Amino acid sequence: MTDLTKQITKESNSSFYYAFSLLAKPKRDAMNTVYAFCRKTDDIVDEGDDPEEIKFERLRRWKNELNKALYSRSDSPLFNKLASIIKQFNIPIDPFFDLIDGMEMDLQRNRYRNIEELLQYCYRVASTVGLMCIEIFGYKNKSAKEYAVNLGLAMQMTNILRDVSKDSEKGRIYLPENDMNLFKYSEQDIFNKKYNDNFISLMKFEADRAENYFVKANQSLDFEDKPAMFPARAMQHIYHRLLTKLEAEKYDVFNKKIKVGTFEKGAISLGVWAKYSLVY
Repeated sequence: MTDLTKQITKESNSSFYYAFSLLAKPKRDAMNTVYAFCRKTDDIVDEGDDPEEIKFERLRRWKNELNKALYSRSDSPLFNKLASIIKQFNIPIDPFFDLIDGMEMDLQRNRYRNIEELLQYCYRVASTVGLMCIEIFGYKNKSAKEYAVNLGLAMQMTNILRDVSKDSEKGRIYLPENDMNLFKYSEQDIFNKKYNDNFISLMKFEADRAENYFVKANQSLDFEDKPAMFPARAMQHIYHRLLTKLEAEKYDVFNKKIKVGTFEKGAISLGVWAKYSLVY
């Protein structure tokens, strides 16, 4: 099971792989399992062209298997391994169910009226993952939970900005409707991939929000917890680099593929690890 979960993490080419590859083996194995669960949960919604009712049913069965693993035994080795890790690291179970609820939101809606609705979605699909991870990393101050929540919001909002074009091709618009109205940029403009000053202003407005959550994350992480949080800090640096690249390219996500490359992810992760290993 360890090899399988590691393979899922590596093949996803996710920033997560680079961020926690330098963890000690017990924590690295635990993170691979948690990530595999999160990845598979996301795939239920994003992969395939099955009708929504079928995907809802898969999520229902997924939630049932999680319950079985937690309170008796699942038929799935992944869930049984996950349940073992939850007990080993004393991880609260609510974030796992909240994540599944977030995936259900993706099936139930493809528009968000305001930032409050969007933040609820971001919490469920991203902050929850942070709340799982910090229990594995270890911390001494409760403010680490606030750090995980704020960082999750910042990272997911950055993802949303990067994926505006790709999401629109699936009929999804995550940018809040009232913000789009404020900058006089319509749904049809997004579907037509209209790149103009209004779009740039709208994206900058949302990018400033993401930046604010990066700042809040920094402010909420206690100095004492920084060494243990180096994988989260690596993720933070990778996603903040993505945000600065989006800004440098004037948010032209319709015509450019803006990303942080594999080598850059590895270099950032190694740099953060070295800093926290040698300085703290």
